[in-house]
Amino acid sequence: MTFQEPMTALNPVFTIERQLTDGMMLHKGIGQKEAISRALAFLQSARIPEPERRLRQYPHELSGGMRQRVVIAMAMACEPKLPIADEPTTAIDLTIQAEILALINRLKRKNGMAVLFITHDMAVVAQMADRVVVMYQGRIVETGTVQQIFENPRENYTKTLLAAVPKLGEMTGKPAPELVRLIGDEAAWAAQRAAKTAAHPRKPEVLPEVKNLTTRFPVKGGILRRTVTQVHAVKDVSFKLNVGETLALVGESGCGKSSCGRSILRLIEPTSGEVWIGGRDIGALNHHDLRRARADMQMVFQDPFASLNPYRRLKAQVAESIQNIGLATGAELDARVPQLSERVRLPRDFMNRFPHELSGGQRQRVAIARVLAVNPKLSVADEAVSALDVSVQAQVLNLMMELQADLGLSYLFISHDMAVVEQVAHQVGVMYLGRIVEVGPRAAVFDTPSHPYTRTLLSAVPVARPTRRRFGNALNFKPISSPIFPLGHKPAPSIYTKVGPGHYVLQA
Repeated sequence: MTFQEPMTALNPVFTIERQLTDGMMLHKGIGQKEAISRALAFLQSARIPEPERRLRQYPHELSGGMRQRVVIAMAMACEPKLPIADEPTTAIDLTIQAEILALINRLKRKNGMAVLFITHDMAVVAQMADRVVVMYQGRIVETGTVQQIFENPRENYTKTLLAAVPKLGEMTGKPAPELVRLIGDEAAWAAQRAAKTAAHPRKPEVLPEVKNLTTRFPVKGGILRRTVTQVHAVKDVSFKLNVGETLALVGESGCGKSSCGRSILRLIEPTSGEVWIGGRDIGALNHHDLRRARADMQMVFQDPFASLNPYRRLKAQVAESIQNIGLATGAELDARVPQLSERVRLPRDFMNRFPHELSGGQRQRVAIARVLAVNPKLSVADEAVSALDVSVQAQVLNLMMELQADLGLSYLFISHDMAVVEQVAHQVGVMYLGRIVEVGPRAAVFDTPSHPYTRTLLSAVPVARPTRRRFGNALNFKPISSPIFPLGHKPAPSIYTKVGPGHYVLQA
């Protein structure tokens, strides 16, 4: 089985080599040397950079996408007859997802195995499935061939699922984001269209402004654990974002998206560069001033369950952020938490529950409520909807866009889902190996991509049509360049060429 959450599926105290080879040695009856050789081959086929080094590492030393690829390699290592893949590509970017799906297809044909593929990504279903079972509240509501389900759905829930799937190209010719159109929620969609028509354009105001941001992590070695090399996670990143707009950062796993977002908020300390929010240089603030500045900048984390305390009721966790900033106390605080619950469309009594008593989508709404509690100007949403099914994802995206329109929030939206990005973003920045290689208005980047990596990303987007399968045969595994460099290495500065209004591409 390939489990959905790789960090809980991997043993934190064993190396990747130990966890990959144990199963092969036990079930295949092979020696350690051969098992290590096979493990290395599986890591290479899963497109993990520096596979020899990864074998010696522990799970916490890998990114989420790399951990997911290790879990997939573990499941396939013994060539099973029935692999059960539970959301195996949720945390993986598009290019690697395409190659993993092609790898599963190849192994399926080679070994004659059946695959039970559990997913909320309907585009992946269209690309992979022969038969489809649609479940709702523990019951099978519809089943049939993939063509029957996509071309002639019978049940309302199936129709709702398919209608909620963001489709690349839907926003062509539309200059601004729009709510996802949901069955049964046409009134909200029509109201938003009317409000946009009547709205007056807002005068552009920059928030935030990032200048030459660089973040490196030390790699220690030897008996004395001295720094021997450095991981260049973020290299010379610069961009501007207007108030009330969304900049989406897209790119493959390990490219530096999350490190960039966390560096902007100083959740990790950048090596150099400037971040200006509300007229303040965030990097120059002392501990006391930074604590007060956190009211202006908040983060929605990728995994809401991991970011919530399992031992505390939700109302206490939402109230905590208000108390930390000193915005309200006593009766005012008690009244504000239920208001926030309603703001994110949760019943008030849900705030008396613990995190495990809510679904993934409901926990994500609590995470958004906790962000809204301090009235921030900037919210960094790190893969905030990647683990949600398409109908709940659409509801959360609509909620975020409605809050942006009402409160003038600026979003840094980190994602690997290009169809979702097209739906919500005003600006798009494409990251590769720590650098922004292309940035510009969403329509320009999607309609006229100028960097080869951007074109590769867009070509890897799965299409929610069974008649247009892409990943059945082609395997094009390419080694990913390592972000690790020796001490003293100085990367070349990022120099861009202007290819259109506000549209820039990194020079080769």
